[in-house]
This record gives sequence, C-alpha cells and structure tokens, in this order.
Amino acid sequence: MSATQAGRRGAARRAGESAFGALLLGRLVASWLLAAALVLGGAYAAWDTTRDTFGLGDTEKGEVTLLRCEQRDCTGIFAPSGDTVVLEQRIARVEGESLTVVRPLDGDLVFRADAAGRLYALAPLSGALLLAAVVIGGGLRRYRLAWIVAGTALAHLLLTFLLWI
Repeated sequence: MSATQAGRRGAARRAGESAFGALLLGRLVASWLLAAALVLGGAYAAWDTTRDTFGLGDTEKGEVTLLRCEQRDCTGIFAPSGDTVVLEQRIARVEGESLTVVRPLDGDLVFRADAAGRLYALAPLSGALLLAAVVIGGGLRRYRLAWIVAGTALAHLLLTFLLWI
C-alpha cells in the first residue's frame, strides 16, 4: 500500500466529519440566537416603563405625596394636577413621603423618576442578561464573557436594591 492510499480517507469518514462540523455550527448559531432573543425580550419588556421614567414618551413630571401605603402599592396626590394616583411600590415607603414621579398621560399609574426608578424600570433587561449569561457560558463555552454579562446584571440589580430603600 502506498503512502497516498494510506492517507486517503473514505467517503463515509469525510461525510461524518462534515456532519459533525455542521452540528457544531448549528449549536453555535442556535445558542447565539437564543442569547440574542433573551436580551431582546428583556429590552422589549422593559421598554414601556423605561421610556416613561426617562421622559421619552408622553409623560407629565411631578411629585406625589403618599397618602396611603398598602402591601403592593401606595396612593397619593399628584402635585401638578391634584389627581389621585397609584405608585406600585413593594418596599420602604411611608405615608407623607414625597417622591419625584412621571405619569403617562393615559393613566393613573405613576413611576419613580429618580435613579432608583430608572434602574428598577430596567430590571427585566437585567434578568434577561442573567439568563443569557447561562446560555453564553453553557451553550457557547464563552466563560469569561458569561461572567462579565452576569456580573453586570447582578451589579445592576444590587444597585437598584440599594437605591430603592
């Protein structure tokens, strides 16, 4: 047997190698698409509230003085118009407190317009980044990038919590 015949691979082996390469490429493409879909979904979920808190939509800025706080929300008087509005607030609010808020023109729900409110509006994006970090680390085997993405999301959530109280 000559050296050229020994170095030749059979058709079945060549087909198997190209099929394995196609599977690897398919895994990479699917993982990148899943990570991108997660991040885009988080951005889409956060967009409406974020747009209002940054004042990019049709909003009215003012102050609310809290009159009554329950477990899930607080009600108060919106300063420019005198209307009764609702602030979805889970923690750390007491009656009589004044907060800077924005109110969309089509409702009685207000959002905090300070740094804590803006970071809280972006919380769905941070959750999506945490999920995407798992996909990046597990599916793409890009561990350093996954730790950077996860660390960024966790830092955002921690800062949001610290400013919220």
